[in-house]
Amino acid sequence: MAAYNNMIRRGALFSLSSLALAVSLSAQAYQFEVGDTTASIYGYAKLDLIYDVDNDLGVFGANPNVALDGEQVSTGHTRLHANQSRLAFETSTPTEQGALRTVIEGDFYGGGGGQFRLRHAYGEWNGIRAGQSETNFGTILGMTRIIDFKPQPGLANGARQGQLRYTTGGFSVALEEPGALGGGVASGFSAVNGRPAVHPNNKNSVPDVTMRYSGQAGDFRYGTSALLRRLGVDDGAEKNSATAWALNLEGEYRVSSAVTLRGSVTHGDGVGGYIEEAAGASAYVDPVSGEVKTIRATGATASIQLAAGPGNINLGYGYTTADLDGAVQDGVANAELANETMTDIHLNYIWSPIRNVSYGVEVSRHTRKIANGDDGDAVRLQGMVMYRF
Repeated sequence: MAAYNNMIRRGALFSLSSLALAVSLSAQAYQFEVGDTTASIYGYAKLDLIYDVDNDLGVFGANPNVALDGEQVSTGHTRLHANQSRLAFETSTPTEQGALRTVIEGDFYGGGGGQFRLRHAYGEWNGIRAGQSETNFGTILGMTRIIDFKPQPGLANGARQGQLRYTTGGFSVALEEPGALGGGVASGFSAVNGRPAVHPNNKNSVPDVTMRYSGQAGDFRYGTSALLRRLGVDDGAEKNSATAWALNLEGEYRVSSAVTLRGSVTHGDGVGGYIEEAAGASAYVDPVSGEVKTIRATGATASIQLAAGPGNINLGYGYTTADLDGAVQDGVANAELANETMTDIHLNYIWSPIRNVSYGVEVSRHTRKIANGDDGDAVRLQGMVMYRF
């Protein structure tokens, strides 16, 4: 369910996972002047070639689609698509208090694939950003550079949502849409894929609050983020709610010109979809007492990038797990079938024969474990061709 699972700059055009494809290359943009305003158009066309050795993981390598051992599923699925192709428009207008900047960007993952979808739409002036943009909770520092559009489990989920953000120096604070990325209170879980079902009386009463500080010490870049949320249900007669929180630490260390290490840790109580491929839900309603109870979750990533020839070899691991013991003991619907732990391991080689052209090949292994201990795994092979402008 999207509600639970789910460096933009001219030289950083990509989503969290796809930024890996050309993060070391500066993108080109078509620029023109309109009065005092400089406008830029940029983007890329990308073909993804995917073969799922085991069961079909979908357009993304989604862990909830991994079949559990013993389930009867078809194997060997191929797809080719260009949904990640992107188009963006940016303006910059000088003022007496700094540049006024606007960004509108979209791709073609809308409608299940093939329709234009809004990604970014915001303005920024004098430290204030307003509109839809990537969350202020975490960034790409701890992310493995992979070809799959979906980042690895355990990463602080950098998807985009409505927000009002203020930045000064390395510090930023934001009020963010509470019902999108993080998700809300669950009434139970799906017996098919372990995903949570939104409670019919779920209520988003106040914005999520995020804070972040980023810095650099020599060849080490780091960031730390905090999240505060309010989760609740309200049927008009009775209200119940709980406070949720989360912390994130991430870093990137350039060991040498050929070796870069990255990693992150995220932990919280009620963090929900702010962790990529969140296992479990943000919270649930106790079917006996009606109390809203938050679910603790932890995520982590680690990777190494090695320069080789005209490109880089990337090897990375992602992990996320949720504490579902309380939901099982309280008798929440299908809690024993809920997703408890997800892991990914990716190995790829991404290279550029010429500027603005990138190729890549990748193999990945995805796992899923549910609360009753059953588990499964699946292997995906993926290639890509990207042309940037």
